[in-house]
Amino acid sequence: MSPSELLSEGWSLMAFGMGFVFLFLSLLVFATSQMSRFIGHFFPEPEPVRVASGSRSRATTAKNNDHELVAAISAAIKMHRSKKE
Repeated sequence: MSPSELLSEGWSLMAFGMGFVFLFLSLLVFATSQMSRFIGHFFPEPEPVRVASGSRSRATTAKNNDHELVAAISAAIKMHRSKKE
């Protein structure tokens, strides 16, 4: 085979390969979007549960949660340090 024939065959092989990859990826995007639409149709996202407003406000609840979180982290650090020694 002459170099020009090899080059011509190389170009055609490259075009065929790139075309196949483009076709496959396009099909993959189409299939993924259709599956997403199918799942969204038959299994919709659940509605978020609304909590009835009680006597405590959100700010008070958040402060209590912060204090509980700090206490839990402090206890975990103390336990880790005592095990280390």
